[in-house]
Amino acid sequence: MDSNSNHTSIHTVHLIKSLVFQRFLPEIQTLEIFLALVIFVTIHSLRQAKTRGLPVWPIVGMAPSLIIGLKGDMYEWITGVLCRMNGTFTFSGPRMSSLNCVVTADPRNLEHLLKDKFTNFPKGKFFRSTVRDLLGDGIFNADDDTWRHQRKTASIEFHSAEFRNLTAESLLELVHARLLPVLESSADSGVALNLQDLLLRLTFDNVCMIAFGVDPGCLSPGLPEIPFARAFEDATEATVRRFVTPTILWKTLRFLDMGIERNLRQSIQRVDEFADEVIRTRKKELLLESSSKRSDLLTIFMRLKDDDGKPFSDKFLRDICVNFILAGRDTSSVALAWFFWLLDRNPAVEERILEEVRRIIGERAYSSDVKGNIPVVFKPDEVKRMEYLQAALSESLRLYPSVPVDHKEVVEDDVFPDGTVLKKGTKIIYAIYSMGRMESIWGDDCREFKPERWLRDGKFMSESAYKFTAFNGGPRLCLGKDFAYYQMKFAAASIIYRYHVKVVENFPVAPKLSLTMYMKHGLKVTVQRRDGSMSGP
Repeated sequence: MDSNSNHTSIHTVHLIKSLVFQRFLPEIQTLEIFLALVIFVTIHSLRQAKTRGLPVWPIVGMAPSLIIGLKGDMYEWITGVLCRMNGTFTFSGPRMSSLNCVVTADPRNLEHLLKDKFTNFPKGKFFRSTVRDLLGDGIFNADDDTWRHQRKTASIEFHSAEFRNLTAESLLELVHARLLPVLESSADSGVALNLQDLLLRLTFDNVCMIAFGVDPGCLSPGLPEIPFARAFEDATEATVRRFVTPTILWKTLRFLDMGIERNLRQSIQRVDEFADEVIRTRKKELLLESSSKRSDLLTIFMRLKDDDGKPFSDKFLRDICVNFILAGRDTSSVALAWFFWLLDRNPAVEERILEEVRRIIGERAYSSDVKGNIPVVFKPDEVKRMEYLQAALSESLRLYPSVPVDHKEVVEDDVFPDGTVLKKGTKIIYAIYSMGRMESIWGDDCREFKPERWLRDGKFMSESAYKFTAFNGGPRLCLGKDFAYYQMKFAAASIIYRYHVKVVENFPVAPKLSLTMYMKHGLKVTVQRRDGSMSGP
């Protein structure tokens, strides 16, 4: 082929390329514009992360970051954002979604919403509608007069001598007749057990005795599966997932009775069946005057009248009891589980607790139980004197609060002390877990487990409820705070005095996304008797 032919061929190729380029020029230009737009939006969204805490994408807002957070440790993800944003940031979800909110861990803001402007920050319509299927109009979910009436009545009973005696006696029975024998069996066999499950059984039996006046027997020999307990746990887990699901989606699933919403309905149905049966039985007992000496919450509210002078409805009685079970079952048990996990990682703290307990026991001059004739049972005044133990439990709650986040809603436009503008209807999330990890609140050693930070001259000194919010604050300060400490101290001291609890090596420990801070996989431990202690219950 001659040079002219080569030249013609090359010219033809160039001509074809030119024609193809001209043919697809509009598409190429469109692609270039699209890519440029994507790059621009990406850069702009990422730059916003510096001022707003997270990238803000068109239409979906910060939702992609939330999805990433949900796949890992949600609470640590929130903590990281709050630390970068000096304690407060505004989360922008997809347009028309229920995910838009202000998230804060600033003690000044918490005092403002929990105390100073309490009436401007109720639980709110969003929270109440999200958990209403499970909690109804109970104290945990109620606002305004409904909440005040329940709070006032419950407060009177919580401070009565009869109620205190009921709680103390039931706890003593459960710890010595059920919990310690299970631990003793584990020590004999060397078989590991799930301590979180064991503690949940303990507090579940205890709170059912207090709320319903019935013993479900979760901590009975053989640790039987109790349908009501399983249904209650499944219902709480399914309910919390609504908070991270677009409202229209979970309401659609509920309407269609599909997926997790169907599971939730079935779980709540089993909870209701248990509650209804207990209420019917108790009404019959009251008619026969066979429960005149009862001091459980159900019996107390059955004896009372509403504002119209009528007995409370069965639905209202059910709501009250279910709410108190939620408040009393999960909080103490998961707190104790995290406490024993922290002790395993901090043996010096465990040793100091043991020294304190032994010293208090040793002060029982000429007591027969010190000599080993009968098992050691801690007396209320002895439990009260366990200052270092209370400091260690408080430090555990600081790092792993039983309720990691809580929710409020703005009634009227307001401004937080840190300058954050709050519009009417804004949802407020206060991150209790994150507060324990803020250097601005607790110092450079905020992530260290140091019970000493709670002691002044060897005496336990509590912190402000707006710095340490594990028991809430203001008018909604936990009614059962004193009982919770007594319950945890009594159980922990009874265990530590007799046994060394060792977490199984390499056992994975991580928080679970729930209304309360369960350990995702439980807490597998082995139990070893201590030398020189009374090992029996």
